[in-house]
Amino acid sequence: MTSRTPAEGQTAPPLLAVENLVTAFRVRRSGWRSDALRAVNDVSFALERGRTLGLVGESGCGKSTLGRTILNLTPALSGSVRFEGVDLLSLSGARRRDYHRRIQVVFQDPYSSLDPRFTVHDVIAEPLHIHNAYDPVRVEELIRGVGLSPSVLDLKPAQFSGGQRQRIAIARALALNPDMLILDEAVSALDVSIQAQVLNLLKDLQRRETLSYLFISHNLGVVRHIADDVAVMYLGRIVEIGPTRSIFAHPRHPYTRALLSAVPAPDPRRKTSRDRIVLQGDPPNPLNPPEGCAFRSRCYRARPECAAAPPALMAAPDDVRHRAACLFPHDDDPK
Repeated sequence: MTSRTPAEGQTAPPLLAVENLVTAFRVRRSGWRSDALRAVNDVSFALERGRTLGLVGESGCGKSTLGRTILNLTPALSGSVRFEGVDLLSLSGARRRDYHRRIQVVFQDPYSSLDPRFTVHDVIAEPLHIHNAYDPVRVEELIRGVGLSPSVLDLKPAQFSGGQRQRIAIARALALNPDMLILDEAVSALDVSIQAQVLNLLKDLQRRETLSYLFISHNLGVVRHIADDVAVMYLGRIVEIGPTRSIFAHPRHPYTRALLSAVPAPDPRRKTSRDRIVLQGDPPNPLNPPEGCAFRSRCYRARPECAAAPPALMAAPDDVRHRAACLFPHDDDPK
């Protein structure tokens, strides 16, 4: 495979740079009246070549919508999605197709993401046919690359387990030799032991192909295993972002601390009940979020100042890459 690493002495720009991205939907209430729901609200981040950004948060926070907007499957209201400096949202026609073949997606459900009428060979070969690049040798190379034998190419998806189907879906996503994969809950439907196998496969493929991953998940334990950096979303906004080790060791936003407190401890001697932070109430209605910080209605640190305006992402004193959208990131947690 062709190496995608920059020449020695050069500084590689981010492969993907999302800037002030907003995605909104019109939600009808009654009669002709409708309201705007900002599913993605002023989101910015960068993904470097060969690295993994884990995107985490509760269901409904906007993670999958963000992934679909990057792919241009859901139109953006404003902002930009730059791939190697080119704004994908401004492209159309052949130029858009050329860039989009370099960003592929693996969906959550391996049982519904593959056409049951196709053989495995047809599933993997379809994108190659679409782009006039079909090569049976390439199909065999892809199936071997995900740990399966070419002898399975004549079988149909119904004859495989969930983990095997997800390997086939990954092989299909790699058919056009992309630079980046969006993995939308790609292992959440699998058993724990199978999850580990697929995650190890993804890490191995990343090393071999210098792939970049946007790994969308609600499972922080899984994200910790695969991600170089983590972005935490709440009601359409990124509330904390930084290196994985720093996020897990020193979370600064109260929402991140609450999510991490719910992750089972690997050491059974640890008294997790003392550390657990239970959030009060449900997430607010995204059509009518609280003024200022959207998390303040559930936050144990909330003060009157939090209602003034949504806080900006502010860097930690010891690591400028670790940023949190909280006015009081160093307050103690509740006992």
